[in-house]
Amino acid sequence: MTVSASVVSPSAFVNTARRPRRTLLAAAISVALLAPLGSPQLAHADTGDAAIEQALNSARQGNWVNANSAVSNHVLGSYIQYHQLRNQLPDTPAASIKRFINANSDSPLSEWLRNFAQRAYGKAGNDDALLAISDGVPNATENQCYYYRALLPRDPQRAAAGGRELWQVGKSQPNACDPLFEALRSRGEITPSNDWARLTLAWQSGNGALVSYVRKLIDEPSWQSALATFDRVYADPAAVTTVPARLGPDPHAAGRLITAAFHSLSRSNPRVALSAWRQLSNSQALDNEQRLTIQHDIAFNSMLKEVSDNRSWVDQTLPQLNDDTLYELRIRTALAERDWRGVYRMVPQMPAEVRRNPRWQYWLGRAAEQIGERATATNAYRAAAKERDFWGFAAADHIHASYSMNDNSHPVSPARINQIAALPAVQRVAALYRIDEPGLAYSEWVYTLQRADHAKREAMAAYAIKQHWYGLAVQGSITAKALDSLAWRFPAAYLSQFQRWGKANGTDPYLLMGIARRESAFNPGAQSPAGARGLMQLMPGTARHVSRVDGIPYAGVTSLEDPSTNIRFGASYITSMLERYGGNRIAAAAAYNAGPGRVDRWLADSNQPFDLFVESIPFRETRNYVIAVLNYRAVFESIAKGSSDGVSMLSPAERNGTYGPGMLTR
Repeated sequence: MTVSASVVSPSAFVNTARRPRRTLLAAAISVALLAPLGSPQLAHADTGDAAIEQALNSARQGNWVNANSAVSNHVLGSYIQYHQLRNQLPDTPAASIKRFINANSDSPLSEWLRNFAQRAYGKAGNDDALLAISDGVPNATENQCYYYRALLPRDPQRAAAGGRELWQVGKSQPNACDPLFEALRSRGEITPSNDWARLTLAWQSGNGALVSYVRKLIDEPSWQSALATFDRVYADPAAVTTVPARLGPDPHAAGRLITAAFHSLSRSNPRVALSAWRQLSNSQALDNEQRLTIQHDIAFNSMLKEVSDNRSWVDQTLPQLNDDTLYELRIRTALAERDWRGVYRMVPQMPAEVRRNPRWQYWLGRAAEQIGERATATNAYRAAAKERDFWGFAAADHIHASYSMNDNSHPVSPARINQIAALPAVQRVAALYRIDEPGLAYSEWVYTLQRADHAKREAMAAYAIKQHWYGLAVQGSITAKALDSLAWRFPAAYLSQFQRWGKANGTDPYLLMGIARRESAFNPGAQSPAGARGLMQLMPGTARHVSRVDGIPYAGVTSLEDPSTNIRFGASYITSMLERYGGNRIAAAAAYNAGPGRVDRWLADSNQPFDLFVESIPFRETRNYVIAVLNYRAVFESIAKGSSDGVSMLSPAERNGTYGPGMLTR
């Protein structure tokens, strides 16, 4: 029911598949009614909007009857031309594609058309056209293969280097790459050494089909002994200790095989892997990067599988690896075991930029408090409390301090905002909203942001707030790295609706806002890969359940893109989760993300305070979700009140209660 990140990927909207259309007039009326509640404010409709909407629908189907002069002169006229050129590929001359790309360099249309043209020309074997429209190496793998194949007669050295890079991976590549690989192999540019590298990478990636395929390609007599060794170790990774320091004609072959074998062995049996590593750690076949990779694999899997026999080695090795992910896993293990001295010892060993995170300063404070190091505890809590963060707020509660909002919101001059409004890209965004194309509007916005300097990004965020384009404002603040500009990062989006449905359900409206901010970054058109929709990312099945239980009319999936409808359903569902867990927002937020069944199991196996319960949530996504929602909730309340004084992230019951079976009220 959730998206993984605060910002919704524009790729979700590039698809030309459309939901059932409303008429332009109906859309305009709907928008006008919603605007006071926080929906995007749309510029006055252009007289050509109805024509461009009709023309765009026709163009998507390959019908150009409606592409008249009135349409071509519209701010969105390039969208019609885009579809015309795209649908005529590969017969469209490269010169026409280049002219469009150059004329529309400020729009994602330019890169979309380049991408389609590269693929079309590549499939047709029109190498001259493909190279003519390419501006360096393409992004898509399939297009890269077409590009290097076309480049091979002109710049064989660069083409061979690029082709080998595409070959030497542990995953299968598109069929379009086969002609390139065959040409390079016939020229001797892909050798058995490259095949061996791919063979071991395929094993590390767990791609058994690719292992079988590449294994058959190596047929030179000088590699037969190496292949026999590979077969033996592939069947029994514990046999890695028998790999000689030299395999076949490639001096790096043994190191590659040993690394792949340890990756497999450490996942299946970390105890045996460590024993084998102690025998091979001084092997001349391994370079430093391979040694670190092997040790990382053993340490990670030893902690993941809770192999206590490896604990001492892991603790000795962590400082050498200096990996924040490994430290996090080790400290979470220590917390689960209430090993406060271990936490107290390990946090200072973390990389400096990691240990300064309020999360680890909080846990350093907790550990120091538990072992009687009061001065260290106070200093750590104070350091954590300086940040606008879940753990910073929790630390502030420990030392009875107000929350640090660190707000650096600042106005942008009207002249600068007017400059943003005059940008053709921003005018296209407004027009796309007017004709009910929020996905394309989002893509235009993101494309412009990515190419803007810091000042322009800030001005765009300010303009988006003025227009009530809340999702775009959040994206602008993040792209501009204006993380302390709370007016842009945490706008009062759809406030009246959150208040309305919060009051109707007896639920904190700031909690609802925190959920929506985390779920969709206030993008009412957001859709997750799993199918969750709208501001609060409701799954259609959840909406049907809420409709049935609470008697709320449900008009189908597309109705969830209406902000008021989505908030109403989301408020009803989170309220049911709050009722399930006695009003506890930590458990309810976890259930909103991971499902109540999982949270019930976690609570049934738990008996601990809030902080240890949150840290013990086994799903990283849910752990981060709970932290974000509760943090955002406190931020929204502080902004609404104009101060963090008196704001508390957690209630006394949430902060002081025990998270365990007693919370299961059903």
